[in-house]
Amino acid sequence: MNASLRNTEMVEYCYDFVDGSCMKATRSNGLRMALYAFGAVAILVTMFGNMLVIISISHFKQLHTPTNYLILSLAIADFLLGCMVMPYSLIRSIENCWYLGDLFCKLQASFDFMLCAASIFHLCFISVDRYYAVCDPLKYKTRITLQIVLIMIFISWILSAFVGFGMICLELNLIEIRDFYYNNIYCYGGCILVMGKLCSVIYSLISFYFPGFIMLCIYTKIYLVATKQARAINDITRQIQSIKESKNTASQTSERKAAKTLGIVMGVFLMCWSPYFTCNFIDPFIEHATPPIIFDLFFWLGYLNSAFNPVIYAFFYSWFRKALKMILTFKIFATDSSRINLF
Repeated sequence: MNASLRNTEMVEYCYDFVDGSCMKATRSNGLRMALYAFGAVAILVTMFGNMLVIISISHFKQLHTPTNYLILSLAIADFLLGCMVMPYSLIRSIENCWYLGDLFCKLQASFDFMLCAASIFHLCFISVDRYYAVCDPLKYKTRITLQIVLIMIFISWILSAFVGFGMICLELNLIEIRDFYYNNIYCYGGCILVMGKLCSVIYSLISFYFPGFIMLCIYTKIYLVATKQARAINDITRQIQSIKESKNTASQTSERKAAKTLGIVMGVFLMCWSPYFTCNFIDPFIEHATPPIIFDLFFWLGYLNSAFNPVIYAFFYSWFRKALKMILTFKIFATDSSRINLF
């Protein structure tokens, strides 16, 4: 009896005097501090890295190109995720409690789903842009115009807003499982989001599998074309030059560069988002038996993709390194700094 009472007293609830309150996560103070420190670093890297991209493309006139506008819009989505979503998600993930009410829970979840989807859609359109740049360079400027890029950006934001706000605010995620959710999952002081089978399938297909498949096909095609171009250059070099070493070096360097860049792009994207969307896809079919900690872990892995995006899509460019140096040394405040040649 006494042991039972002691065990009961060890359980902490989000709201101690409310029936049906969610239980707090049982973590030591040391583990809590470590998790908060990791989350804070992830948030700062996401915000700071994407802010540098935003400032660079916005300030320097040489960077005002259709391609860079796509990267700018992607950086805005990732920056907003870092400042509007990740801090609240960090507290919820560590404490397992939500103290801001059901309405703000829905708004935060809507922005969460919207901005994550917007980031993925932008990555997909960037792959389309790269496809035309590499595979059809002669017609690139006529096909990827400012108007086309603005349409891509508009589609990314509108579709992601529909995915986020349409699904959460209208509770489309609960159409099939409303009774099950309120009887078995819902608790006061929590912000738990689950999906029915149909909603999970549609959401996963629209937000990840379909754009991911497009990206995989496009980058595979780009790699094949880049490899073919490198071999063609190699053949021309062999006919013109008699120095075999220089020929092999040029070809191998081109192939390695193409493989490395595309491997990083697809590898990081798949590494960050595949676990969450696989788990989200399967969960409704196993009666929502996935532990919440697994969902949190996989969702934070997806968040990290927004921190990696500046590295993948901007830090690889020499113009960004030069712009970064000027920003950090405050040279952007000099007269006519916006007209400096970055290439």
